[in-house]
Amino acid sequence: MGTKTLQKMDITSIKAVVVELRKKIIPSRFEKAQQPEANTLQIGLRTIKELIWIELSWDAYSARLVEIAPPPKTSGESTLAKQVNHGLNQMALIDLKQKGFERVIEFHFGFRPKEKSHRSLILELMGRHSNFLMLNKEGKTITLGKQVREYQSRLRPISTGDIYTPPPPLNGKEPNKDECFEDWKERLSLIPISLKEALLMNYQGISPSLAIQLASDKKETAEQIVNLSVKDLAQETWESIYKRWHAWLEVCDKESFCICSEGPTAYRVWKEGNEKLAPSSALNISLFLGKYYRSHLEQKRFNKLFDEMNQRLIKERINEEKSLIKQKGLLTRVKESDEIQRKADSILSSHKPSKAIIKEAQLLYKKAKKIRRSESMLIERVNFHQKKLALIAESELFVHDIILNTCESNLEKIHAISELKEELDKHLFSIDKNSSKPSYTKKINLVLEIISPNGLSIQIGRNHRQNELISIKNARKGDFWFHAQECPGGHVVIKASQGGGAEESDIQFCADLAAYFSKARHSKKVSITMVPIKQLQKLKGAIPGTVTHRGGKVLWGDPLNGKDHFERSRAKAQNALSSATS
Repeated sequence: MGTKTLQKMDITSIKAVVVELRKKIIPSRFEKAQQPEANTLQIGLRTIKELIWIELSWDAYSARLVEIAPPPKTSGESTLAKQVNHGLNQMALIDLKQKGFERVIEFHFGFRPKEKSHRSLILELMGRHSNFLMLNKEGKTITLGKQVREYQSRLRPISTGDIYTPPPPLNGKEPNKDECFEDWKERLSLIPISLKEALLMNYQGISPSLAIQLASDKKETAEQIVNLSVKDLAQETWESIYKRWHAWLEVCDKESFCICSEGPTAYRVWKEGNEKLAPSSALNISLFLGKYYRSHLEQKRFNKLFDEMNQRLIKERINEEKSLIKQKGLLTRVKESDEIQRKADSILSSHKPSKAIIKEAQLLYKKAKKIRRSESMLIERVNFHQKKLALIAESELFVHDIILNTCESNLEKIHAISELKEELDKHLFSIDKNSSKPSYTKKINLVLEIISPNGLSIQIGRNHRQNELISIKNARKGDFWFHAQECPGGHVVIKASQGGGAEESDIQFCADLAAYFSKARHSKKVSITMVPIKQLQKLKGAIPGTVTHRGGKVLWGDPLNGKDHFERSRAKAQNALSSATS
């Protein structure tokens, strides 16, 4: 479940995106700005043909300027988004600038094309020093992504109301395609350091990813070359690198960028001479990068949610196991009460017992009585901890089911694990018990639903609340419920009430699915209970999804068949959706 290292947006990809966006969004009318995350702003620009959304992020980890698909509407409106919406109201984007190898992008807005700029948006993509600013026509800062205090930067502090000053010039020489091979090689060879360090130290606009791309178009070879000392590079290697260096500068000069997802890095926006690239090179660069960064960030967010949830469940399980052992230990002492009472009887039956002996016997009687009286309470506590451990085991299964589900996007998985987190905060972790109804009650569409061989709808619960939703609240007379026997798992319900009854193939289909969505999925066969919905009953006072049943029939489910059924059904549904969309 690891996340590949994110390729930072360097000057070459910035240039490629700016060149492409300049053709697409100038001129365009500002329509809306929204802030989905702390350091990210999404801006909608209306051209003659369409509404185009761009994403500006000054996040230290993933600073970027990309085009994105129309985003979902954010709840509420941040102060920054309000200021941008108010400041750019009724204005048009009239110019988009990026100079040389500087990582500063300027968006200029006016009331009409070809007139003076009234507002400017400045996006500085400089790693942890990245920032966003909105300026008035005098160049004063109206609002900004993050204020820079004097103790943070003596060189360039900036806050609201200050005159904007550009970042200090970059170190190193500006790359020039007219520089001859001998001078270029001599500059890089002055100090005996690695090739990567030499490129980064001597020239502007060179990023670690670009250094690798310049070394070779093969990953292993490129990484080996950039880590070699400049004193150990062969002449033919120098010539090969210079050839790619010259090709890179030629692309930057002619602005003939393209996208390539093959090679030594995650992506590349330039090619060498007549190099043949995959068909993906003709794709929209800014939109491709938008999808790349969004996918990576969603995967990172999902991994973080999973790790947090997993650690909390492990911690809760360890605590419950300790508590259960303690209560069971206390329960075993109940048997000692008879021995204590017999000891008290023998003391009192002694010849002429003294007051002290009588007092000792009375204390023993009291102790025996207290132990017997605590038996029912201890049994209740043992049952309580056993139920919580069963809940934890089922929750761990749900979490791992979300990971194993290859049919869903990272965003869908984030929604699923967030829904489970809200549920467990209320029923397991005892957090925010007095809060209002959680937001996941509106996300009923997250319930997995597939079609049986004979066209009946099958619903699969992947958390406790969804189990209750499909098994109790939304179930109808005539439906059937499936669950692995004596084993944590998701509920499976076939909506036989809607299709006039389920065939034998439908029943086996559901049994296989129930086996796959259970903790026993690694067994060859799993015993499955099939119960008519009318014989199902919710346990009073229990957490959502806890049910009991009368009667039922035992079937055998095959987890491998269940996995195959599920993946085929989901793939078929997605293909149908894609065909309908296109």
